[in-house]
Amino acid sequence: MVGIPATIDDVTADWLREATGLDVQAVEIEQIGVGVGVSSALYRARLTGTGCPATVVVKLPALDEAAVFTSTMFVMYLREVRFFAELAHRVSMRVPACHHAAGDDATSQFVVVMEDLGGLRCVDQTVGMAVEDAERAVSELAAWHALWWRKADELVGAGIAVCLSDPIYPAVLPMVFGEGWDKLAAADLLPSAIEAIGPRFGPAMAGLLTDLATDPTTMIHGDFRADNLLFAPDGSVALVDFQLTGRGSGAYDLAYFVTQSLEVDVAAANERALFDRWIAALQVGGVPEADLGRMWEDYRKAALFCLVYPVVASRGMDLSDPRQRDLVVSMLRRFDRAVEELDLADLL
Repeated sequence: MVGIPATIDDVTADWLREATGLDVQAVEIEQIGVGVGVSSALYRARLTGTGCPATVVVKLPALDEAAVFTSTMFVMYLREVRFFAELAHRVSMRVPACHHAAGDDATSQFVVVMEDLGGLRCVDQTVGMAVEDAERAVSELAAWHALWWRKADELVGAGIAVCLSDPIYPAVLPMVFGEGWDKLAAADLLPSAIEAIGPRFGPAMAGLLTDLATDPTTMIHGDFRADNLLFAPDGSVALVDFQLTGRGSGAYDLAYFVTQSLEVDVAAANERALFDRWIAALQVGGVPEADLGRMWEDYRKAALFCLVYPVVASRGMDLSDPRQRDLVVSMLRRFDRAVEELDLADLL
């Protein structure tokens, strides 16, 4: 078996040729996605060789040790490898074609070489997604959830997904959340509504996760946000980043997307309509109406829990980098809106 690169310097033409089976004769590599991806490092490889695609994307562990620690604890790298090996051909949304994926269970070293979707239109999460794009994304998300409705247990058993009630989350999240909280507080980046719920948030995590893992569940993407969505001219939506695939309430993905990928005015004006769109699309996909009655409460609980994303991610961010700082600030500001308008403090 071809080895897993320790660093991007190990991704040579010879390695790519052996790993992918492509006739790679030469390669030029540049880092991409700085300030977009947090838990991994992304590179674009320009290939020379007969029959080779012009470019591929290479994904390796993050360059920041804090991000690698978090990703390892939550089995994020291995989840992505298993997704491409066992699941990518079974999902409803377009995902990158995979040329090679490998991971080491003992060290959590991993590599993915995949199709470069950089030619598709992306939406900068710090700017926020327009409602027309959000509607398309929500419809695609509902189709994904409907496909796996009440079928995600098999994915947990295969190690492709981790249930939201898995003990690893309450064992590790309070620690890494606390470290991120302290970092953001020291940088004076926490809005007042978030500061008010912070002291009560940690003890509530386990209960929120248990509630969000109660049937009916589906396969959740786990990081369904603007930076991970790409839009094709034909109207289709492509999805990337499968390190947080899990078993949980589908409302989890929806709440995270709406509350942290849409600007506050867009979310406020369209939140309930997007939720209703998701519900209607689930029913079109065959989900019984009896399974959907509690989804609005799941949505609120998920919106509250998803404070963990900007806070925990900030541990591995360079807050002096404008894009990384803008990302965490925009997510916190949008969460602040959700606290107020969805009465999230009442859930604590």
